[in-house]
Amino acid sequence: MSFSEYISPLVGRLILAWFFLSQAIYYGGQWDATVQLMALKGVPVPPVLLMLSLIVIWLGSLSLILGFQTRHGAVLLFGFTVVVSAAMHNFWVIQDHMARAADYEIFARNMAIAGALLLLVGMGPGPVAIDSIKRGKR
Repeated sequence: MSFSEYISPLVGRLILAWFFLSQAIYYGGQWDATVQLMALKGVPVPPVLLMLSLIVIWLGSLSLILGFQTRHGAVLLFGFTVVVSAAMHNFWVIQDHMARAADYEIFARNMAIAGALLLLVGMGPGPVAIDSIKRGKR
């Protein structure tokens, strides 16, 4: 196994976790504004769903960082990403061309991230992970 095959999955997992954690810190830190935005988008019980979202992000990210139950963490974050993207970035209903384009960009980015998460589900966490050590794959 080459060095890049050995280390790339770890770096990829860390980058994905960094993305999600930075979003959690931002939206958690802007609690009131995030709740208002969710309410404007028609999300029911925004404070409850925001708290649940932050928990999902933290648990999923921790899973990716440690490489522990990685496939489960990636599935959790995948489902979260798809649902939240459809609910919060529904560009297809926006009439203003500029606003639609901006929301489409965020939606497309999120779908690319969802694709990366599916790669983790299918291929596993790589050799530098608790999951791999437990299975003797290291």
